[in-house]
Amino acid sequence: MAKAQANAETLGLQALGWLAGQEELFQTFLGATGASAQEVAARAAEPEFLGAVLDFLLMDDQWIIGFCDDAGLPYDRPLQARAMLPGGQGPHWT
Repeated sequence: MAKAQANAETLGLQALGWLAGQEELFQTFLGATGASAQEVAARAAEPEFLGAVLDFLLMDDQWIIGFCDDAGLPYDRPLQARAMLPGGQGPHWT
């Protein structure tokens, strides 16, 4: 389980790096979170923050497709990684 979370954190960092390279989208992310670029850099190692990065990307299929295509990942990998980070388990309706 620890290795799966570490892999999820690594993917979250990859996603953050990709997001930072998408100038317009990164500005949208900053606006949505209220964070500054300095705050993003300071929190980049926090699993909760990386989960928020993945949550943001998961809001739009085109963002996921762009990230996964650039990173050479299957399209379901960000969602799988998100599930391994704090807060990613989702609600259980049973």
